[in-house]
Amino acid sequence: MEVIIRPSAKSASHLAARLVAKEVRARPGLVLGLATGRTMEGLYAALVEMHRSEGLDLSHCRTFNLDEYIGLVPDDPHSYRRYMHEHFFSKVDIAPENAHLPDGTAADLDAESARYERLIQAAGGIDLQLLGLGKAGHIGFNEPLSALRSRTRAKALTPMTRRQNASMFGGDVRAVPERAITMGVGTILESKRCLLLVTGGQKAKVLAEAVEGPITSMITASALQLHPRCTVIVDEACAKKLKGRKYYRWIFENEPEWTEFQSVR
Repeated sequence: MEVIIRPSAKSASHLAARLVAKEVRARPGLVLGLATGRTMEGLYAALVEMHRSEGLDLSHCRTFNLDEYIGLVPDDPHSYRRYMHEHFFSKVDIAPENAHLPDGTAADLDAESARYERLIQAAGGIDLQLLGLGKAGHIGFNEPLSALRSRTRAKALTPMTRRQNASMFGGDVRAVPERAITMGVGTILESKRCLLLVTGGQKAKVLAEAVEGPITSMITASALQLHPRCTVIVDEACAKKLKGRKYYRWIFENEPEWTEFQSVR
């Protein structure tokens, strides 16, 4: 695991987007795992701008989203399909047939979960998985006590998660679905590279637990410590409880991998 600290949420998002763009340019047929949420909006906006101004070509990419709410049709204004359309898919050149999300309206959720796993495998697995961090320490909707070898499945959402997501439902926690289909922790760990983007002081404590604490199913993001190539990008506010801050800053300033990114603002 490598932790990179940037001065602001904007610069953290821009660095994450530059990493994604570099991977896409090196391998145009990249299989991308995508995430949703407020943190991801800056990253997607930066990718859209690179598509417009620099000709970033995403037309050969295939994408798989982490999760979808159960019971919401794709064009529901609160569905993650709609979120992805508004923030990303409608603004770049990813072919609609190559953009995959779980079907939250499937009559048989177990069968849908198995189908989604097969789709990922048929694509050759996920090359680069984008991740955010929930306040309960989860990645995807892998809530506390999710098995670290879990696969795509239906999952009940904690009250904390539903409160966190209520802002996207007009502030009404009662409108937030109680369940979602999510990639499992095991599914995520099979990605060839993981990129965790976390910003804001309100997540400083749970970030420190995930990155520097013990590996535990109570903080499913802590399983990323097991991944052979996981990059964590955070802003200063989110990094304030990390014990290794000085070392993490040294990495960005001195490791050759990051030289080309030091001018990203």
